[in-house]
Amino acid sequence: MITYEMKSGWIPGDEENELISEAIGKVIEERESAKAGYFNLPDDSKMIVTEVNAYAASSKPIKNSDTIAVIGVGGASLGTQAIEGMLRHKYPNAKRMIFFENPDPIRLSEKFSMIRKEKTIFLIVSKSGTTIETMAMFKAVIGHFDLDLKNDDCERVIAITDDGSPLCRFADHFGLKTYTIPRNVKGRFSTLSAAGIVPLALAGYDTCSLLQGASKMVRRFFEGNEEHIALKAAFMATHNGSYPMNLLFGYSNAFFSFNRWYKQLWAESLGKIDRCGNRTGLTPMGQIGTVDQHSILQLIMQGPRDKTVTFMKVKDFENDMKIPKVSLEMLPGSNIVSGFTFGELIDIECDTVCEMISKEEIPTDTITFDYLGEENAGEIIVYFQLLTSLIGNMLYIDTYEQPIDEPAERQIIEKLKQGKEIK
Repeated sequence: MITYEMKSGWIPGDEENELISEAIGKVIEERESAKAGYFNLPDDSKMIVTEVNAYAASSKPIKNSDTIAVIGVGGASLGTQAIEGMLRHKYPNAKRMIFFENPDPIRLSEKFSMIRKEKTIFLIVSKSGTTIETMAMFKAVIGHFDLDLKNDDCERVIAITDDGSPLCRFADHFGLKTYTIPRNVKGRFSTLSAAGIVPLALAGYDTCSLLQGASKMVRRFFEGNEEHIALKAAFMATHNGSYPMNLLFGYSNAFFSFNRWYKQLWAESLGKIDRCGNRTGLTPMGQIGTVDQHSILQLIMQGPRDKTVTFMKVKDFENDMKIPKVSLEMLPGSNIVSGFTFGELIDIECDTVCEMISKEEIPTDTITFDYLGEENAGEIIVYFQLLTSLIGNMLYIDTYEQPIDEPAERQIIEKLKQGKEIK
């Protein structure tokens, strides 16, 4: 279970109340018209789990593997990492997951050295099937591991892409196993599609429970039982001039990759020109407590009042490691923490920082996980996707379009052509 609580500053006005019913209506329309398909993924992707499990049981390379290598950038990778980060501690026997997400030659070389071809399944994930960085890294993987796609190695490479994309046609040509992403699901909303479900299922994660948690959230929202999401969206949309930034403060290292996913989701979805020609959007920030509180707290408390703050915390870490009652000479003040579990310490720090910020009337809310589990991971993914859709409608933008991607990629390709000519 996850508990959502609005703290200080979230006072709805007439403008917010007028927006809420309109925005909810638009989200319902997006679902019914199939403009956005992510609402249906928690139920539709259950078929993928069944198929993946059957395929894995019949595939010798998969049964003999201990590593899942995911080649993909942005939405093709970040959501999978977010879920793995929240659940890895529960799966000590899961296959190792290695993500090729940035064409940094140093990191690529390091990751190559961690992999044995005969123990690895390679997943190339690209919705468009043409992503420059993804294809470059895929070529590097083929070259480094001498993958023979015309023979036995074709069984250790899986493609995840749009039906009919160039990558899909490539996979068909070589007989590679292929899973498709619905066309009405954008990359940053595709975590619960084959893009995330296939690698997680192959690694050994309980993706059925993950989807179940997401499905419950979708159902509750459309039944009108998650009003707090629309209230939060309305405040953020109507106050985006005075509070243009949202700081997501996750009090667990398990939220590190989730923060990265959230930043892409918001930046790419909400940074748009609205229907009146105005530049709009909300800037996402992701921090980890207690690490970042020693710097960010100072900025929040005495810096510009231009941020809302969302805390994510874990009630039960399911780990009772205690701070030992060890006396440190010359440091008697340290004895105050002796006997507490580390989970209690981080929880007290989170609550204290939240209270300090709330007393300053800075808009603050908390998201409390009863524990880090599969259903909670599925729920929080959908929660932020729904929040994003609502804010987008309230800002009068198209949340799902990506008007910058294609022009940027064309310019990159042109630069590459120029560089090749110079060479």
